[in-house]
Amino acid sequence: MKTTITLLIVTLFSLGSQAQNPIGAWESFSTSESGDKLKNVVIIADGYQVMTTYNATTGKFISTNGGSWQLDGDMVTGKAEFDTANPELVGKEIKFKVKISDNNIEIVNSGMKFQRIDSGTPGKLQGAWLMSGRIRDGKTELRNTSGPRKTMKILSGTRFQWIAYNTETKQFMGTGGGTYTTINGEYTENIEFFSRDDSKAGLSLKFNYELIDGNWHHSGLSSKGDPIHEIWSLRE
Repeated sequence: MKTTITLLIVTLFSLGSQAQNPIGAWESFSTSESGDKLKNVVIIADGYQVMTTYNATTGKFISTNGGSWQLDGDMVTGKAEFDTANPELVGKEIKFKVKISDNNIEIVNSGMKFQRIDSGTPGKLQGAWLMSGRIRDGKTELRNTSGPRKTMKILSGTRFQWIAYNTETKQFMGTGGGTYTTINGEYTENIEFFSRDDSKAGLSLKFNYELIDGNWHHSGLSSKGDPIHEIWSLRE
């Protein structure tokens, strides 16, 4: 039963209906066994999604899972690319039925509901992106995005999350996320959780961004203060 429930969570937010568009960000709240308030955030892009749970007060990271999705009527097929709580589920598929009405997503016959945060606007970088290269000392170093090791960043209109993982080994390397803005060529991340270091929650990082030939050039200083110039490409 636990495996089935987790698989449902993996695909929960990769869902939609012909009447409503699920692309954007969604949230719900729950309570941990110790009484802490937990926040569950889902970001859905065209073909890919991620769901993450973290402490709503402290930002302490709890878990994340996500992957690809396809819709056929009110039934979806999801496939996990990463799952921190149950890595054995990576690569598995499941079909599931949902309803989308107004600003809610409901899992049929489960009673689970999530409220919409945004519909993919106003951010200019909405979508699922893969790290495809870096520029160091003026030299461009490209990365093969078709391999099993990936760094993906999913953005809605107001939310972002990056995830580093390996679909072949089912290894999870790290993640972080929160809210973002894109104003006058400046991309600002407001971190709400960071799996490698909870103390990063609450930080705001500013970067330069530019779209060149469809690729997102992301430059500035990392959370460690190191200079970076990354190239990201939209997933197909």
